Amino acid sequence: MTSLYRLDASAGTIAAAFDADAGDDPWTGDYVAPGRPAPVIVSDGRSGSRRFLRPRLWGVPPPPQGDRPVTAVRNLESPFWIGTLRHAELRCLVPVTAFSYWSGAAGARRQHWFSVPSQRVFAFAGILRQGEDWPCFAIVTTEPNRLLAHHQPKVMPVILHPGDHATWLGGEWRAAVALAAPFPSQSMAVGEAPPV
Repeated sequence: MTSLYRLDASAGTIAAAFDADAGDDPWTGDYVAPGRPAPVIVSDGRSGSRRFLRPRLWGVPPPPQGDRPVTAVRNLESPFWIGTLRHAELRCLVPVTAFSYWSGAAGARRQHWFSVPSQRVFAFAGILRQGEDWPCFAIVTTEPNRLLAHHQPKVMPVILHPGDHATWLGGEWRAAVALAAPFPSQSMAVGEAPPV
């Protein structure tokens, strides 16, 4: 799973892209890594009709056997996650402008940045949990598409089509989980630097 993404847009731009209320979020654009705060889009629950930009930490508390925060969720049938997914108010959109993976042989590894050219700011599917001190989030993952598989990742973030945002935020949980599929390769781009 990626451990770095960029969100190079202001809170106002992000809110406009997702028809959300930015409130007083101070986000002006930066990179996001595990343990750092970043804005996510949350809704008012079942209806998903009102959306809000809220700061959350990347990385939810681990399951009972774990010892590190969980940044990516893969097994959506796990009892640990299924209870969360059943509650629409615990799902979120994670705004992104590009995300990275490293690939290549040892000593010759290179960073690659993936984006969705048709969407300046796109969204990962995310889930919310309450951390020890702060609310936090994790990114839902799935099998890699052909483009990402070429660069060796074993999983990729679930990138949501704009028409699926409402289902992820407020739909019945089985319909939301059905969205966990690889994003089409032909709709993505890859480069050695994040898009400007």
